[in-house]
Amino acid sequence: MNDHKKAYVYALLAVFFWSTVASAFKISLRYLSILDLLLYSSLTSAVILFIFILKKRMLPELRASTKNDLLRSALLGALNPFVYYLILFKAYSLLPAQQAQPLNFTWAVILVLLSIPILGQRIGIISIVGVFISFAGVVVIATEGNPAALKFKEPLGVALALISSLFWALYWIYNTKDKRDPLIKLFLGFGFGFIFILITKLIAEGFALPSPAGLAGAIYVGIFEMGLTFVLWMNALKLAKTTAHVSILIFLAPFLSFIFINIFVGEKILISSILGLAFIVTGILVQKFDDRQ
Repeated sequence: MNDHKKAYVYALLAVFFWSTVASAFKISLRYLSILDLLLYSSLTSAVILFIFILKKRMLPELRASTKNDLLRSALLGALNPFVYYLILFKAYSLLPAQQAQPLNFTWAVILVLLSIPILGQRIGIISIVGVFISFAGVVVIATEGNPAALKFKEPLGVALALISSLFWALYWIYNTKDKRDPLIKLFLGFGFGFIFILITKLIAEGFALPSPAGLAGAIYVGIFEMGLTFVLWMNALKLAKTTAHVSILIFLAPFLSFIFINIFVGEKILISSILGLAFIVTGILVQKFDDRQ
């Protein structure tokens, strides 16, 4: 199998795993507090990433991290996984998974908007149109198909899902400015994030062993949302002839996610959720035609 075919295999595996995690979030939160879910999933992720560092014999590179590198990783770890997932899991605790998942997918739209003040980029009329299309999808989802009324069933949950997208977009922007190896960055980020989460957990809730079902869910999230799947995706991007060949596949994930949400969470998927997600994805794709980005 040549590298390009391997890239597609890695990408499709990553898309499949990411499409299952919205269900895993929702099910795990039946057994765990938000902090417990984040604590054990981030620990699992850090362990998985460290195993890959050992496998790739990258310990010397890890040991060579400077104080500035560690400080940068601590700041990135505060963004993700600490703040980002705290907000996202709270959104999932308030909203149906079929709403929280596509609303969080708006990070790509928010990224375009943040690139104006942070990166000094200009966006053209096509991107502006794309932003409006995507946020029309947000309104359709949040109002459950009644946008004219502008009545949100769970406004706090909607706000938190969108805020989580803001933090993910910020993380992505600042992470791209860090030229270290992605695996090293991810491991250190999740390592520091775990420390922040552990301190918060001990102060806010104390410590108690989770139920076996809850722990299993957290481990699943740590492997397939945060750890292994990131490595698969990085390998796909590295092996592909161009990133465009595989990056487009990520848009399959939220639609596949609806299937798993229906089967495993038991939610009846609303037409408004499908339509709203279609608007969001269409808006993101429209932005890609703007040559001035």
